[in-house]
This record gives sequence, C-alpha cells and structure tokens, in this order.
Amino acid sequence: MRIVNVAAAQMGPIQKADSREAVVKRMIALMDDAKSKGADLIVYPELALTTFFPRWYAEDRAEFDIWFEREMPNAATKPLFERAAQHQMAMNFGYAELTPDGHHFNTAILTDKSGKIVGKYRKVHLPGHVDYDTKRSHQHLEKRYFEPGDLGFNVWRELGGIIGMAICNDRRWPETYRVMGLQGVEMVLIGYNTPSVNAERSEEGVEKRLFHNRLSVQAGAYQNSTWVVAVAKAGNEDGHPLFGGSLIVDPNGEIVAEARTEDDELLVHSCDLDATNFGKTTIFNFSQHRRIEHYGLITSQTGAVPPPEK
Repeated sequence: MRIVNVAAAQMGPIQKADSREAVVKRMIALMDDAKSKGADLIVYPELALTTFFPRWYAEDRAEFDIWFEREMPNAATKPLFERAAQHQMAMNFGYAELTPDGHHFNTAILTDKSGKIVGKYRKVHLPGHVDYDTKRSHQHLEKRYFEPGDLGFNVWRELGGIIGMAICNDRRWPETYRVMGLQGVEMVLIGYNTPSVNAERSEEGVEKRLFHNRLSVQAGAYQNSTWVVAVAKAGNEDGHPLFGGSLIVDPNGEIVAEARTEDDELLVHSCDLDATNFGKTTIFNFSQHRRIEHYGLITSQTGAVPPPEK
C-alpha cells in the first residue's frame, strides 16, 4: 500500500477586513491539528488568504490588486511555509497571483514536505462575467479580475504518487480530470469558493448546489480511478454565503469523508494510492478501451453545433 494521510482543511468565512496574517494563523491552527492526526498532506481552499473578492465590482480593475500576491511565499505567508516544513507536511492552497509582468491568475500551489513549492496550477475554467450585470442577484466577476490559466492540467510525482491540481469551477468539467487521468493521476486536489445561491437561478437552493458539487467530484474520481480531495471556503462573507461540503472521494467515486459545518473544519483520511490500480487496469484502462478517432470534436470546437434541421 502507498498511504497518504490527507487533511482536507475547510475554512470558514474570511471577511473583507481580515488581514492576511490573521488568516495565516487560522491556517496554521488547522495544520497543527492535522499534524496531531498524522497528516502527510494538508489541502486548503481556493483563495485561501482572502475573501472571495470577485463578488464586488470595481470600474478600475487595478483597485483590486490589493487582493493579489506578488510573490509566494511572502512576509504574510512565510510562517505557514515554516510550520509546514517543521511538521514535514506537504500542502496545497489557492491564492490570487499577480505576476511580475502584470498578469492576474487564480492560482494554486503544491509544496513538498520541506515547504518547497514543487507545482503550480492556474485556474482554466473561469466562471461568471466581465461587466456589472443588473440581472444577477449578486456579481461573479472572475472573468473581470483573472485571466484563464496558461499552465494546463499538469501532474507531479510527490508523496510517492502522482498528484494533480484544479480550482473550483474546473471540478465541473470532465476534461479537467481526463487530461490528468491520461497522465496517470492518482490524487486530484481541488479548492473552491462557491456561493450558496445561484446568481441566475435563486430558487435552486443550497441542497441542489451541494448535490452538483458531489456529483462533479464523484464522477471525476470514478471515471479516472483517482482520489479527489475537494475543499471549500464556506460561510457568510460580509453578507455573501458560500456553501461548505468539503469532501474526500475514493477511486470508486464513493465519499469517504465530508464536512458538516461551514466553519474551519478538518477532515483526515488515509488514502491508499494503490486503490487506483483496479479501475485503471479494468473498466478505465485507457490504452485498451479509448477510441480517440471519435473524439475530435472535444478539441476542435468549443460551443455545441447541432445537426442541420430537416
């Protein structure tokens, strides 16, 4: 067996007024708890250092550069990296990245057990819209403040296995998992910040949104025979609720741990990476069963094109 003890570190709300330093102290407290439970890897949410700022509109986008990190680690996050190294614990968390040449990305990183960054991912599937939309119950302006990720869906050999990353809306797209699945991924780490209310269908309700959250993650895990660790930032951020539902899903698509609150909450589970072997060598043995000659539309077009009308 190749066991990775994973800690899914759900975080409660981060208010607009909360400092990076205050947030990092919460992250360290979760890490200390994870250490006491024997964790090898801790996974935090998307935009773990700040509130979910794309809910607000600024005419001048540069006003929102205050939410972005220009280097990682930096002064505020250095204590988190130091504690991870002290605990000999790998970690994954998301943040808003402003590159030296002025590009804005929704980013996640993976470190090894020494606190060294070994992998970086930038969110590919940006939801929402660019301009203020009066028809929505609330704004979701990721397309305004971020650029689509430019690094693709890579995987890394770490913790004795093959690890991949994705962020939030990526979890809803089967291509996310399949591209990593074609690289033999054994564990996918996903952070998310998802509003409890659908801005364009307010009657949907949080239970339906949690259902879709589980459905997306479980399908991705099962169809690629991989562990998936999906971790939320949840709760009421300055009047804007985010749902929790953080979960760990095994390679059969079964939920083995799920959060019950919308607060800081830790889920710890021993994940056997060898449990991915059965699915990868039977029903989802890609080399035996995939028929790529029929898959051309997946990479040749974006929108749906119905057949001609009779």
